Amino acid sequence: MKNSILFYKFVMGFTVLGFLISCQNQKIDHRFQNEFCINSTGKKLPYRIFIPEQQDSIQKYPLIIFLHGGTGAGTNNIDQISGKNRSGSHIWLEEEIQLKYPAFVLCPQLPPFQRWNDPLSDSLTVYTKMFFNLIDSLMITNPIDTNRIYLTGQSLGGWGVWYLIGKRPEIFAAAIPVCGGGNPETANAAKSVAIWAFHGAFDRDVSVEKSREMVEVFEETGSDIKYTEFFFGGHSIWDDVYSDQNVIDWLFKQSKNNKSF
Repeated sequence: MKNSILFYKFVMGFTVLGFLISCQNQKIDHRFQNEFCINSTGKKLPYRIFIPEQQDSIQKYPLIIFLHGGTGAGTNNIDQISGKNRSGSHIWLEEEIQLKYPAFVLCPQLPPFQRWNDPLSDSLTVYTKMFFNLIDSLMITNPIDTNRIYLTGQSLGGWGVWYLIGKRPEIFAAAIPVCGGGNPETANAAKSVAIWAFHGAFDRDVSVEKSREMVEVFEETGSDIKYTEFFFGGHSIWDDVYSDQNVIDWLFKQSKNNKSF
């Protein structure tokens, strides 16, 4: 695993950046459509979806799915795209990125105290079933390139990324789990998915060993995986991850037909 670890140092000046993000968080971005799906028992899964504004009738577009951290849980269909979850949900909507990489962006919202996985069972949770049903439906009703579906998430969502690619790896071309962890036993099932994992070495909320363990096991399977560890980083490294143009370029190069590192 030594060859796959890159050490990043934090750049000074986050006070200004934090102020700008805080100001932006006070606005609801109406480019995201406000939607929800409901199952036969009445359970709801709120989600926001961005649809590329300029579409070619004969072209299909990537789908990026962002899984929020713990602060994004709720039922208001807002918290998963605001606050600490703004960078991971909004970076893909930036004008220069949409011009270069037009894509759909999906941001589901888990209810409070829920996870994508059930730690006491191998069965899918009701919300995970709804999540997969939603993706299946979107692929049918929208011009989505099914070879370029990307999954990313932070903290709680980072755990979700590791879990979900192990449950239905055939859906995803690439995944970016940020400061999460998972079950190493899923590595064989998910080895077809290109992965770039991130963690802060001084994360006090989710031990960096969680990502290191997953990366090591995935490497043993021959998986296309790379790992970046922020040497002075704590838990909240996601703004730096999602604002990195190298990460963005890498993600959009990934396809189930053409893995590119």
